[in-house]
Order: sequence, then C-alpha cells, then structure tokens
Amino acid sequence: MPTLAQLRVLVGVCDHASFTDAAAALGVSQSGVSHAIAALEKEAGGRLVERAAPARPTGLGERLLPHARAALASVDAFVAESAARRHVGTVRLAAVPTVCQGLLPGLLQRWSRDLPDVRVQVFEGADDELVPWLEQGTVDAAVLVDPAPAPPGSRLVARDDFRALVRADHPLAAEPAIDLAELHEDGLLVSAGGCEPQVRQMHADAGLEFRVAQRVHELATMIRMVAEGIGVSVMPALGGTMLPPELTMRPLRPGLVRELVLSGPQHRPWHPLVHALVAATDDRPVDATHR
Repeated sequence: MPTLAQLRVLVGVCDHASFTDAAAALGVSQSGVSHAIAALEKEAGGRLVERAAPARPTGLGERLLPHARAALASVDAFVAESAARRHVGTVRLAAVPTVCQGLLPGLLQRWSRDLPDVRVQVFEGADDELVPWLEQGTVDAAVLVDPAPAPPGSRLVARDDFRALVRADHPLAAEPAIDLAELHEDGLLVSAGGCEPQVRQMHADAGLEFRVAQRVHELATMIRMVAEGIGVSVMPALGGTMLPPELTMRPLRPGLVRELVLSGPQHRPWHPLVHALVAATDDRPVDATHR
C-alpha cells in the first residue's frame, strides 16, 4: 500500500521535473526520493517516472498522478479541518495573470489583516489550467473567470470589461471607444494563455470573423509586442496595472464583461481555510468596468 510520504515524493518529482530539486523541496535525501519512487513503482507494477533529465511522468505515471494529488489534497484538508477554528495554515490559490496583477494584491491585504495566521500561496496560470488544478488538488482555491455554473459556496469578487489595447500614440487612442472591427486594420495580437475564448466570443457576438495576426502564449509577450507597434490587442481592464506608459486601454464596441469568482473545487471537498477566505472577502464585488 503506498504511503503518503511516497505519494508526496511522486508529486514532488513530477512538479520539479527533478529528483534533486524534489529532495531539496521535501527536505529529504536524493536517495530517499529514489527509494520512494522505486517502492511506488513496485506497488504500481510499472515505471512511473523517467529517470533522464528532466524527470517526467511515464504514461502510467500520468494516469496515477491525479489520484496521488487528490489523496494528498484530502489529507491536507483533513489536517486543516482540525485547525479550522484557529484559522491557521496555508491555502494554495490560482488565478490568471490579470487577476494576479489587478485584483489579488487588494485581496491579499484584506486576508492578511483578517486572517493573520493564514498564508496564501499564489499560483499564476492560464484560464484553462485553473479548473484542472482545482480538481487534481494542485491548488485549493482559484479566482475563476466566468464559471458556469459557479460552485456552491463561491463568491463573486470582481467584474471588469474587455478593452482595446493600443499604443498611446495610436490614431484611435483619443477615441472615446473603438470598434472591434477596427483593431484588425493593425493586426490583432492574441495571448493563447490569456483571454482568447472571450475575445472569440466578442467577435461571434458582433458577427465578425476572428482573424489573428499573431498568437503568443504569455500575456507579457503580447503586451511587449503591442508596445513595439507590431499590432493591437484586447485585454481585461484589470490588466491595466501591467501596462508600460506607452500603452493605453480604450473601451470597445461591442463590449463584454467578465465575472471573477473565488471558489474551491466543484467535485472535491473544500479545504476549510478556503471557506475562511470566502467569508473574509467583501460581499460587494470590485467593479472595474468604469475605471
């Protein structure tokens, strides 16, 4: 029967892609990590991790890793439940880059004030990574974008709208609003790791063809490309805190508003401290649609 310590080693090796780094993170020897993986592989009846650098899970490892994460998340939640009344412990929280930049600093300040013994560890990820992270136990909570439906017990924490992102010296920068169709004249840049589904939806709602001049993964790369005059883009208002001075945001026609919801997982019991974070969050959501 696998032990919790062995499961933590498996998750650690896969997360760090290294036996050495996993050993350092877990505070054990590298030989201890190797022995734990070997024992797990004997139990599983096959190799779980490739030994060549970087250390990656095998096909069997990929299938068993979510179960290891879920088991560890349940144990961590059990331990946290016993200390829930004291509100002591760590919560792993995921959010997309614009939320990490534009919303989380205020939430972290509030939680630090109201829950001084709760540490919130932030994981930044793309829209399509957050729900799998929640369900697999990689994180305990997330600020989800337009969840449908929102899990029971979750809380709406903010709304913001999508805006045109252009250089400050762009001919349209002085307009009160920019038509979505006009952005294609300069070439539309899209971040695949950001809000592409919502930008697609905006085009569909407007009856426009979704044409992309450049697609990148990182939001920061897209911002830099707009700053260099390579094209224009669309991003949420909360992302305004990420912009260099040579860029500006303008309202879009037609517009689209997204809702940001603080939640735990849909199909697993919540870490008790996630309930504490929700309770400590203002029930009046931040409205960034008019900033």
